[in-house]
Amino acid sequence: MSDNATDHEFPIRIALVDDQALVRAGFRMVLDAQEDMVVVGEAGDGQEALHLLARTSADVVLMDIRMPRMDGVAATETICATMGSGPRVVVLTTFDLDEYAFAALRAGAAGFLLKDAGPAELLSAIRAVHRGDSVIAPSTTRRLLEHVAGQLPDASASASAPARERLGPLTPREIEVLTAVGQGLTNAEISASLFMAEGTVKTHIGRILHKLDLRDRVHMVMLAYETGLVEIRPQS
Repeated sequence: MSDNATDHEFPIRIALVDDQALVRAGFRMVLDAQEDMVVVGEAGDGQEALHLLARTSADVVLMDIRMPRMDGVAATETICATMGSGPRVVVLTTFDLDEYAFAALRAGAAGFLLKDAGPAELLSAIRAVHRGDSVIAPSTTRRLLEHVAGQLPDASASASAPARERLGPLTPREIEVLTAVGQGLTNAEISASLFMAEGTVKTHIGRILHKLDLRDRVHMVMLAYETGLVEIRPQS
């Protein structure tokens, strides 16, 4: 197996969902060439994707956002709501700052990729998602939130007592780490700012995810905003 492949015994099973057959063919060509990946099916819209996943097991779904009949946001929401520990969804978008991509993240997607991402970035993202990580850099996540901040609940309302109660299970140190993640800091930057080992940062993040039943780092950022730990102002 190549150095870039994962250590899993079985290949990562991938479903491709895009209304353009040529786009799917391009992805398939790259993915099927990997020893640790296999494309298990394709769909041309969200409805076809749900039918496909009902009969075919997949680990990762590459999901286009804008498609006829059922778009990627609705399909992602259904997959995440009804398939439990089923496939993790990576949404594909043409534009870096796309409110549809944000809606898909809110629906439970593990992250997003630009459609013109290079093969190395695509493969790295799929492997990261399969490991349980998100595929959005903290800085990109923050820019996305800033772009759509006007569509989110008012920060003062979000920081109400019921919202802050969600943070109840966290220790003061974990709240500091959650705040830092919400500010777009990397693990290395959090390590430096809070004077702790990077491994300790990862441990805290893992505990936060578990205690608050969050899927990944992306949703930590959202929660930090929604609970008022971090305030994001709309772009002028």
